[in-house]
Amino acid sequence: MENDNLLILWICGDKDVAEKMVFMYAINSMKEKLWNEVTLLIWGPSSKLISEDESIKDQIKEMISMGVKVIASRQCADSYGVSTKLSEIGINVYNTGIFLTVWVKAGKKIITV
Repeated sequence: MENDNLLILWICGDKDVAEKMVFMYAINSMKEKLWNEVTLLIWGPSSKLISEDESIKDQIKEMISMGVKVIASRQCADSYGVSTKLSEIGINVYNTGIFLTVWVKAGKKIITV
């Protein structure tokens, strides 16, 4: 299907929201093949949560192994001092502003949490 890719823009630093919404939907989307591609974009406080919580790190690694593309805003991660920690678990950390702008202007699907 055309435009069958999903971007989840995860900005919330709350663990319960991460596990009960963001991760659950991303993982189930891959298991059930609901989308051709799922990308998780980590912005703001969510980057800090990953660096502080081992179970969150493990769930991110699981998503990556299932095929979810996990990327993070370098500027946000740098502001929390966690860019290296995110990279070490397989997250692609770079300046994502242009990526997000192109995604939105193309009219692609996005969920923001």
